[in-house]
Formats: sequence, structure tokens, C-alpha cells
Amino acid sequence: MSAKLISIIGPPAAGKTTLARALCADLGARLIREDWDGNPFLAKSYDGDAQWRLPGQLYFLESRLGQLAQATWPVDGLAVSDYGFCQDRIFARQRLTTAEFDLYERLANRLDPLVHPPDVVVHLDASAGLLMERIAARGRQFERVMDEGFLASMREAYNQAAATLICPVVRVDCDRTDLRIDAARRELIRQASDALRL
Repeated sequence: MSAKLISIIGPPAAGKTTLARALCADLGARLIREDWDGNPFLAKSYDGDAQWRLPGQLYFLESRLGQLAQATWPVDGLAVSDYGFCQDRIFARQRLTTAEFDLYERLANRLDPLVHPPDVVVHLDASAGLLMERIAARGRQFERVMDEGFLASMREAYNQAAATLICPVVRVDCDRTDLRIDAARRELIRQASDALRL
């Protein structure tokens, strides 16, 4: 027996952290947050200095292993992460050179068995236009380099990744569904609970 994990995936500004916080409040779950603000390489890697991209990805890889390690995973309860372990590869493939990605991939493959897998994944999707609006509204300086082309390619990569997952996936079209509305979130919770058999 081990604690259940709901992981939320989706392109930047899809609403992952907002939803994760809301689900934790609704379900009494533990929140596991992506440590983007603790990553000392992240902003530099988006400022056009490519030498920081691999360290930035390796930071996330190590951070996520620490948060999701099988060896220290609790035996009961429920956790919600505002990221999925699978998303590291998506960013790495988009941002690293071929040689850097090969190195990253070898390390990631060795770490995969050490990570607690999600019991259900919530896949948030949104149009590139909506994502651009949200990125502008939240005002993170390093995200200003993201354009619609980058976000469109990220959306496609997330769609492909979600299609390969072996756990149940609940997909949400954020252009049509506002998960800040209680009724919409209750429906999502119902679908996730059915998948988790809660």
C-alpha cells in the first residue's frame, strides 16, 4: 500500500499550480510543487545563454527525484503534484542540443525506476493564444521569450506524452473549462476519483 499520486501536466501557464492547490484544499491532499523558483539556472537558460540549459534540466531532474522517490514515498494518503515526471523529457527535448539530450536521457532512464509513478494524470491543455495571455499576466521575466510557436510545439509534445502514459489520464480543455469554478472542479474530482477508485 502506498499514498496515491495525482500529477498535473500541461504546457506553461495551463493552470497546473492553481489546480494543484485547489485539489489539495478540496481533497485534503499534500501538495508537491515544482521547484522552478529555486532553480538557479532557469532564468539564465531562457535569457539566451544556452550553456545553462543542461544544468537547468538536471536541477529539475534531481529535484523531482527527491520529491517523488519511491524509497521515501509515504504509505498512505493522497498527494497532488503540479508537474509530471514525464514533462522533464518534453522540456529537455525542446531545449537541449542532441548531445546534451542524449546525456540527459541516459541519466533520466536510470532514475525512472526510482520515481513513484502517478496513479492518475490530469492533462491540462489550452490554445497557444490563451497560454500567451496567461504568461503575460503572471509576469515572469524569463517566460517572455516564449512565443506561440514554442507553446504550440509544447502542446503537441504533451499530447504525445499523455498518449503513452499507462495510468488513467483525465484531459481538460482549458479554453472551454474554467477549473476555478467549483462545479467544473467537482466534475474533474469525480473523474479523478473514479480513476483512483477513491
